[in-house]
Parts: sequence; structure tokens; C-alpha cells
Amino acid sequence: MASHPEPAPQPSSSRSIHPIICNVLRLSLSASEYKSLHEHLIKRLPSAVQNRALQPSAFKEIVKSQDKYNEAALRASLRVFFAAGGGMKLLEYITQKLASRNNPNAPKPSKVPFRQSPAFRLSCALSLTLLLHRFLHRFFLRLRAFLRTDDARPFRARNPRVSIVLTSKYAPAIGASLAGFALGAFPQSRLRLTLAIYMSTRSLEFLFNELEAQGWFKNRPWWFGSWLLMPVSFAQLFHAFVFDRDTEPKWFGDFILKFSPGHIHQRPDNYPASRHWPNQNESVDALAKISQLKWPAFISPILHPSNPKVLPESLKSISAITSPAHPSIPSLSCALLHPKSPSCLTASLHQTLLSIPLLARFLTKVYLALALLKFRTFLAHPILSTNAICTKILSRTAVLSAALGSAWGSVCLFNSLFPRSLLPTQRFYLSGALGGLPFAFLAGEGNRSMFLYFFRVAVDSAWRTGTKRGLWRGCKGGDLFVIVASWALIGVLLEKNPSAVDEAGVRKVLVWLRGGWFVDPVEIGGSRKKGKKTGVE
Repeated sequence: MASHPEPAPQPSSSRSIHPIICNVLRLSLSASEYKSLHEHLIKRLPSAVQNRALQPSAFKEIVKSQDKYNEAALRASLRVFFAAGGGMKLLEYITQKLASRNNPNAPKPSKVPFRQSPAFRLSCALSLTLLLHRFLHRFFLRLRAFLRTDDARPFRARNPRVSIVLTSKYAPAIGASLAGFALGAFPQSRLRLTLAIYMSTRSLEFLFNELEAQGWFKNRPWWFGSWLLMPVSFAQLFHAFVFDRDTEPKWFGDFILKFSPGHIHQRPDNYPASRHWPNQNESVDALAKISQLKWPAFISPILHPSNPKVLPESLKSISAITSPAHPSIPSLSCALLHPKSPSCLTASLHQTLLSIPLLARFLTKVYLALALLKFRTFLAHPILSTNAICTKILSRTAVLSAALGSAWGSVCLFNSLFPRSLLPTQRFYLSGALGGLPFAFLAGEGNRSMFLYFFRVAVDSAWRTGTKRGLWRGCKGGDLFVIVASWALIGVLLEKNPSAVDEAGVRKVLVWLRGGWFVDPVEIGGSRKKGKKTGVE
């Protein structure tokens, strides 16, 4: 069958449509997007609908404009606004439904005016940031191009330093990063702090990649790598777990409590229900109190039945654990952590052996769930995939069990090595650092993203802990300055060496934020180099 040619657009087709409708169409779809939509969707609809729909040529005639860049920027900004608002509303709906299921009698949250709602303000902040970023990037590009012409020679002569700054190839990237201040439309909250920490760590990661590419670390020792972030991160997180659990993610504390059966003791099944048994959090709080009391010695009620003060008044809640403890245990912390074993080494080995099967079962479930997301690869190479999954499960189980055993075991180690008054509470930093050392066995296996994630969590915990204890006080809008500075550094690195941003998806997003296509500058640069080589040959 012969295909019918598309009807030629009428010269007056754009004039017959109201200007407001034309503007709405311009801000809704571009001509290329409508053409793709027409080919993949509209042509499959009934003929009655097809006859009413515009042809791609007619739509192109209607939405044609002399300023496509601004229209594309507004179109992308509006899409971000509606997508962010819809996503926030969906998340709020799901959260309320889950909360009502867990607690049906819970009072409903009070309604907030739409203009003050987090969904509206976050949508405004994100869309405005994108719009300003594109406008500023184009403005500084044009300004740089103009200042390099002969017409701007008098300005360059009068302002040499300003001219050097504005004509730099990094000026558009740095100037466009000022759009990050538009995030101030969203009130200062955990979300802005999290974004500031994320962008700062990512920018420093990309800076490290660039310095490494330039040969700054060519003579670094074999042990130097991103895994060194784990001792630093675990030092903060383990200390916060003991003293400030509200300043770290709840899952981290729950993970330690769940997989520390050798030191965090559950209520025995045959223990009388009328008597108090400390829960897991009470045991950890008691350990913190013991350190604040400078690690007192253990007075066994078995050897001193007539002594009424075997425990300090603030630690009476753990008497159910420490009272039947072995009489030869010297320290109260040891009586709390391993009451049945007088040997700290034996207790540490016992903790490691108990945690291995628990961790293995947990990690097996996790990696099997992740394997379902890549079932096609698993079906294509079942033996290799199974071997890779088993290797990951075994290695992670060994590392995590060693990390937990090192952190808990070092509590007893420092108690026997250090004087009681030496770093009574700060020694938990050292325990956490020792707990992070086993992650050295995961170095060089593509785990940098995991190490950086724990580092970001630790930085967030340290900031919240310092704010809680009054060690520092954040300045108003300080997170915005961090975001802008990090964004500027990422933009400069993307301009200087795109491969320093070592993720293709991130590079594509950064190019799209500037107003370009969703393309990878590294691939474009590689194709250009191949074209030049072919031309030379």
C-alpha cells in the first residue's frame, strides 16, 4: 500500500490559533518531542482521534520561535516543578497510609496551607534552581564570547583582572552555580543539610580523580585508598551509637544491636515476668554511664552478699545482668558485656562465632533480592553469577563479623590497657576506628561508593552531635554556600576534564542542567578524537 504524504502546513495555521494556546503548546512539548509522540502513540489510536490530532509539521509551524533556548529552559523547569510536586504528594500519601496501618488511632497531621507546604516549596526551589542555572550559564557564555571580541578591547584595557576572570573558560560553570542559592526557597532543614554533605563529598571525590589523573598520587603506598574513610566513619558512628543515638540513622544502631548477641543480652525465656530486665538500649546507655563514671571495678554480689552498694545508683537497672556475673570478672563493663565468661578474649570469639550465621542469613536475603533485579544476567550466566553472589556473601560476612567483634572487643582491651581516667568516654572513637579496619579487605573491589556513603552518614552524625552539645552553631544559609561552592567545583572539573566525573549518568545530568542534550561529554570527546584520526589517515 502506498503511504499517504503528510499534508503541507498551511501558512495561516499558526494565526488561526490563539496566542495563549500557542504559548501553552510551546511550553508543553517541543516539535521533536511531539513528532516522537505522534509516531509512537497517536498513530496507534483510533482514526477518529488521529484525524483530530495535529500533524507534526503543523505542530512545528505553530510552536516555531526565535528563542528556543529560553522556551526549553522554561519547559524543563515546569516539568521539574510538576514532577517534584507529584512525587512529594505521592510520598506523603504513602507515608500517611503506612502510619495509619501501624497506628489506626493516631491523630491526622494538621493541614498546612498550600503555599507553605513542603511539596510546593521544594518544587519551587528545584524548578527555580534549574531555570536560573540555565539562564546564568547562557548569560556567562555570551558575556565571555563578547569580551573576547575586538569591540570589548577598551573594557579589557580598563579592567584587566575582571576581564581575566570573565573570559576564563570556567566562568560560565562558576557563574551558573550561583543558581544554587535558589534552593533557599525551601526552608532550612535536614534535606538541605543532606544535599550539602552529598555535593561536597562528591565534588571532593571528583577533585581526587582529577589530581590522580595528573599524577599527584602515583607514588602512593599500596594501602592508601578510599577504604581509609571507614575507620574515620565508624569512629564517629560507634561513639554516637553509645552516647547520641538520636544523631545517627536508626538502622545503624539496630544493625549493631541485632548482630551483637554475644554482648547485648536478650531477656531469658525462664526469667520471671515480674522482675525487670534491661532492654538493649538500656544496656548501651548503661555502658555509656560506666564510661562517664571512669570504668569502675566490678563488685560481685556473690562474693560480697552483705554489701548493699555493689552497683552505683545510676546503674541499678542492669543488676539483673551483673548480679549473676562470674565473680572473677574485674571490670563492671565486662560484667555487663559478657557476664558468663571471665575471659574477654573468649567472649570476643564467642561474639564473632554467634554473629557469623546471623550475618550470613541476612546477607543471603539481601543479595538474592538484588539478584532478582538482574535476573537476565543471572539466566545468561548462572554459574558465574552464583559464584559472584557467594563470594560477596562470604567476604561481607567475614568483614562485618570482624568489624563488630573488633569494636566490642576493643572496649575490654582498652579497659585493661588504659588507666581508668585516660580518655574514659573518647576511647569509643578508637573502638569504632578499629571496627573500621577490617574493611581494608574490601579495598579495590569497586566499593568506593559504599565507603563514601558511610563517610557522609558520619559527617551528618558529627554535625548533629556537635550542634546538640553546643560545640558549634550553624550560620543561616551556610548549607547553601557549601552547595554553591561544590557545584562550582564540579562544573569546573567537568569543563576541564569530564572523565574526572567518573559516572556517565552524572555527567549526562550535569550537561542537561546546563541546557544541553542528555549526552555524555566523554563519549562525544572520544568520537571527535576518532574522527580526527580517521581524517589524518
